[in-house]
Amino acid sequence: MTQAHARPAQSADEVVERMRAIGARLDPGDGIACFNRMHLRVAALVERRIAVGEVRDPAFVERLGVLLANQYFDVLDAADLGREVGDAWQPLVDARDDRRVWPVQFAFAGTNAHLCHDLPLAVVETCIERRTTPDTPPVHEDYVLVGELLVRAEAEERAGFERRLAGAAAGAAEPLRHLVGAFSTARAREAAWAATLSLWHQRNIRPLFDATLAAVTAGTALAGRMLVTPIPIPIPIPEAEAEAGTETGPFAAG
Repeated sequence: MTQAHARPAQSADEVVERMRAIGARLDPGDGIACFNRMHLRVAALVERRIAVGEVRDPAFVERLGVLLANQYFDVLDAADLGREVGDAWQPLVDARDDRRVWPVQFAFAGTNAHLCHDLPLAVVETCIERRTTPDTPPVHEDYVLVGELLVRAEAEERAGFERRLAGAAAGAAEPLRHLVGAFSTARAREAAWAATLSLWHQRNIRPLFDATLAAVTAGTALAGRMLVTPIPIPIPIPEAEAEAGTETGPFAAG
């Protein structure tokens, strides 16, 4: 079902509400739904950290989260309407219906696009709006805090992935483990911060800004293509599950 939004989200609560609505309307096996589930956990964690006072500048972090989420919502709306989504997100959108790609691959491909491409732009925009800079405390401190929540979500995603691979032969699963292991949210977060600083200092020099953004986009797209490489793995169906007709494989409930 196509669902376009007339206006961007305005608050953290609206971001979470909209992501829940996205999860409810998409097929659970849709590649974007796989990313949405992971990112919804992060958005909820950020809200919780703000509520308990662990964030140094709550207004900055909330606005950053809203601007970041709106980039994702724009991508989904464009994809639903059959429009271009931009090179950073194209690998995930192209592969979203490929059931040979595992949910963890989709989740990491979306995180790669959102973190490496969208986040630097969102930080720059938030700093401009709030008349601050990436170098002004506590911008980087809060950035690191949010990044730690992304790392936590990545660890949870990997744990679920390993549980689903429990029935696979070790040799058959190794190529997929190797592929998934090549992605690191922690390293992507560091690269995104470096891109943020470059884009910030080049924001008033358009040719340099555009060149840097083009390089960031190309690198993000390359990693995204790698992450959604189809690697089907046969997983034996336990006899009891086979008799019950229980679904197994990448998109089995778990």
